[in-house]
Amino acid sequence: MALTLNYSNEDDRAFGLAGMTISLASLDAIDKVVGISLDADGPMVTFSQEYYYSLSPAVSPKMVWENLIRNFHLTASMVVANVLARSLVRLGEEAPKEVMDKVYSEIEQEGLETCGLEKDEVESFYNRIFMQNRRIFGNPRLRPAISELASMISRKRNMSGLEIRDELNYLQL
Repeated sequence: MALTLNYSNEDDRAFGLAGMTISLASLDAIDKVVGISLDADGPMVTFSQEYYYSLSPAVSPKMVWENLIRNFHLTASMVVANVLARSLVRLGEEAPKEVMDKVYSEIEQEGLETCGLEKDEVESFYNRIFMQNRRIFGNPRLRPAISELASMISRKRNMSGLEIRDELNYLQL
């Protein structure tokens, strides 16, 4: 996905990264994370090799496609979670429609071009991702734990996948 999210400050960036890690945990994919970095110039989340697929002749086309769809799901969910954590939890307001429209547009383009999905499939896919993340970040009971995770990320700057898993378990997220 080519979407670039702009952050207003470091706190905003920490909430975005917290949102991404929580979305991965909600999809049982936190084990694919090697580490996170608030200071990264590129992607703030580093994945293990099993996240990436191989074009080896030994790998069936079906497995390659399933991995591609799974990674598309994870990436799309991370983007939506990033925006919703920053808006709903940090600012206490709905995500701006124009931002969500841009997010949807990027997800749609990626789904159509990279995954070969139809527009209605992408729309259904996006709606499920949005609703799942909306339930998480719109839940007032989870907001203190999400804020605490963002604060922890801000203090530590870099965390391994194991540290993230431990912190998520501790915060019961």
